[in-house]
Amino acid sequence: MFNLVQGRRNYFIFSGILIGLGIAAMIYSLITTGAVFPLGVDFRGGTRFELQFSQPVTESQIETVFNEFDLSNLSVIALRGEGLENAWQIRSSFVTPEDGQAVLDALETQAAPLLPETTSVQSVSPSVGNEVTRAAFVAIMVAAVVILFYIMITFRQVPNSFRYGASAVAAMIHDLFIIFGFAAIMGMLRGWEVDALFLTAVLTIAGFSLQDTIVVFDRIRENIARRPLEKFETVVNRSVLETIHRSLATQLNAMFVMVAILLFGGASIKPFIAVLFVGMLSGTYSSIFTAVPLLVAWEKNEIPFLKA
Repeated sequence: MFNLVQGRRNYFIFSGILIGLGIAAMIYSLITTGAVFPLGVDFRGGTRFELQFSQPVTESQIETVFNEFDLSNLSVIALRGEGLENAWQIRSSFVTPEDGQAVLDALETQAAPLLPETTSVQSVSPSVGNEVTRAAFVAIMVAAVVILFYIMITFRQVPNSFRYGASAVAAMIHDLFIIFGFAAIMGMLRGWEVDALFLTAVLTIAGFSLQDTIVVFDRIRENIARRPLEKFETVVNRSVLETIHRSLATQLNAMFVMVAILLFGGASIKPFIAVLFVGMLSGTYSSIFTAVPLLVAWEKNEIPFLKA
């Protein structure tokens, strides 16, 4: 039987390298921009214009109009995709509804007529953005605590049930660091900003990661009862091999859909799908190569600061 957990030290080194690169990117972003990754209007406050013109316009034409209103933090992105001809997304500092309408009027006068049915202006005040940031942090912390106690109660029949919960939460944190690092890197390379959809991706990834980990841990619990004389490492390895096909099949189906959206979807949704794709890929990896090896290493007293 192939021993997957035997190479756990290599798995930990690989994860450490990935997380280290992500942390380095976040530190660089913090130094250069003041945030660990570029924050959208949903978090830092501001206004997002989603516009579609009736005829082609240039980025410089749009920037000229916005500069007349002395708006800071300006970001102009051309949208691509079916039905998105001459479509743009512009983000700026906070604009009142009156000033927003004045900007739209100036665009129609100096650039090109707008299509009213596709025009959208969304403003978030800085105080609301700060509240969203706090709510996101609290949501992640509460999810981690709830899952920890849930696994401890569900796995109370096996020895050291706390280790199962802690290992699952550690794998979830691993995945969050991976997507945070990815967001920082893409913010530097492509100018992607973190918005409310990013929070949706974070919570979705946390759920998928924990689901996969719990499936493997549940099979470990069953095999411990069935094979009480086997070594713990052997039981764990057997359990992983029995469940790995299910995890891969479930995640690959979703990933194929995401790849199709990344290739053929619109520009506005690509950052969300890319984060979701990377997070699910990391979640599949961490359930098998982070949570399980960490549990084995803990049971064998291989973790220095957690030795019995």
